[in-house]
Amino acid sequence: MEMDIGMIRGLGTLVVMIAFIGLSLWVFNRRRDRDFAEARLLPFDDDRLPAAGQEPAKTAVRSNGQ
Repeated sequence: MEMDIGMIRGLGTLVVMIAFIGLSLWVFNRRRDRDFAEARLLPFDDDRLPAAGQEPAKTAVRSNGQ
């Protein structure tokens, strides 16, 4: 069996389509809601108060060189 460019492109499309469907099923799975709810709040993690016994996060200070 000889593989031409059309066969290679077709197989590549099939692989990408299977990966897309698999990723879509993984993302929209209801069992992952709790994980994604936590991840959704990660950008605001610095704004939260530190837990008991932890020291607050230090903010970086940038010098302008003057």
